[in-house]
Amino acid sequence: MSELMGWVEAERLSFAELLADLSDDEWSADSLCTGWTVLDVAAHLTLSTRMTLGMAVWGAIKARGSFDRMEAELARRRATQYSREELIEQIRSTAGSERHAPGSSHLDCLLDALVHGQDIARPLGRARAMPTEPAIAALEHVRTSAFYGARKRLRGVRLVATDADWSGGDGTEELRAPLADLILLATGRPAGLTNASGPALARLSL
Repeated sequence: MSELMGWVEAERLSFAELLADLSDDEWSADSLCTGWTVLDVAAHLTLSTRMTLGMAVWGAIKARGSFDRMEAELARRRATQYSREELIEQIRSTAGSERHAPGSSHLDCLLDALVHGQDIARPLGRARAMPTEPAIAALEHVRTSAFYGARKRLRGVRLVATDADWSGGDGTEELRAPLADLILLATGRPAGLTNASGPALARLSL
């Protein structure tokens, strides 16, 4: 657990540093998450250690049972409540917190920080490295979790990392890409297809 939480803390702090370096135009730019700005994504990440059961229930009712709508509404509400500087400080101040949203795990917290860092950096043309061991742990988690839809999305596909000694899945068709892109693909982000290759690429649609 201590190693995992060390990874989570490091990614959250790195995420905060990325935000602190953004210009006004970059804060208002679109992220890889459809309909979400960079500001929305930043506000969402502050909820990782602040979401309570009551907030989740209230959000679900207001969003009429749609998880995606609930996440978006909670993030945008928070984005209007706090300044950019306050959001960055919230991420920094709880970077090492073991609290997580109801129904989630510390691996979900790690995945959140890794993926959302890419959601912000890539549309802005900013390079953001993804550390190998944490990325593999997050990829193994999302690949086998029923929550993210990766089982259905990648059925019959064997994922092969081109920048690490890792592969996963028992499919007959290979999809090769850097770890960061494989994580984006596993979480349903078409941007992950940019650096992908292999027999499975032709039939994979997100």
